[in-house]
Amino acid sequence: MKDTAPQQHAMASIGERVRPVVIGSPVAALYFIGDHAAFVGDEETITLVSADGEKAAVAVHGGAILSSVSDGKRIITGGDDGKVVALDIKGESSVLATDAKRRWIDNVAVHPDGTLAWSAGKTAFVRGIKGEEKAIDAPSSVGGLSFAPKGMRLALAHYNGVSLWFPNMTAAPERLEWAGSHLGVTFSPDGRFIITTMHEPALHGWRLADAQHMQMTGYPSRVKSMSWGMGGKLLATSGADRVVVWPFASKDGPMDKEPVMLAPLQARVTAVACHPTQDFLAAGYENGTILMVRLTNGAKVVVRRDGEAPVAGLAWNAKGSMMAFALQNGEAGLVDL
Repeated sequence: MKDTAPQQHAMASIGERVRPVVIGSPVAALYFIGDHAAFVGDEETITLVSADGEKAAVAVHGGAILSSVSDGKRIITGGDDGKVVALDIKGESSVLATDAKRRWIDNVAVHPDGTLAWSAGKTAFVRGIKGEEKAIDAPSSVGGLSFAPKGMRLALAHYNGVSLWFPNMTAAPERLEWAGSHLGVTFSPDGRFIITTMHEPALHGWRLADAQHMQMTGYPSRVKSMSWGMGGKLLATSGADRVVVWPFASKDGPMDKEPVMLAPLQARVTAVACHPTQDFLAAGYENGTILMVRLTNGAKVVVRRDGEAPVAGLAWNAKGSMMAFALQNGEAGLVDL
């Protein structure tokens, strides 16, 4: 991996723009719905925080929240109570599905048109916007779900690869194989590539046109956070003591290319979130530091220095005018740009 980060001694800071928010319990994930930041807890509750700092905690599950996703209008969560729940910007929640066997809902995904997917054990379910429901069994427990950005195709990550399923067709799913346990999956925004996070410290990718492999290795620890930036031309990831950025602008994506390494610290990156319209990202580290990093030259601005816990989540609102962050211990904040 090549390191292109410039050596800068004094970093600018925007710490004065941070408005602290106390969530008070561990945060598992973070999203914006409209201009409300939604802090998804490990257990039971989502806390909605408005742009002016008003908080509303909403209990959505009777136990642990195991999975979450957002389409910008609502948060969809899966719990160990066997329920799939939606929460809207008004703080109103509704149960969308309940597993017949009350199994844990390990993964959730939502298509741009509102079609919903979730998984329990080896089984993945898809419910269309008209309410029609279909199910499929993966070869092993489903590790991750993702809808293709165009068309109705669902990727299921599992042991030894990915299954690509068209729920509206009777054909068997296409299988992309690579040995090992695949825990998360994402399509590139143009739909040309698919990338998985693995149980080992690596990503694996395929070019969908010809199923050509892309080995994306060299990480010291597992990759748990990924974010597409600059219109899908790059993929930023956690898993090292700097932000690892893979190139996707060319037809071959990162095949035979080294990633760019940005913003090195004496701490591992735990969360990344690319700005929705500009060429920079927010990076959170295991020592609680948060930086904003320009993708073109690696220039850095400090959002906050060291904390009591690792950064658990980062999110931008759709306009990119506001960022939210959360540490694993429930410390959090809003940054108005």
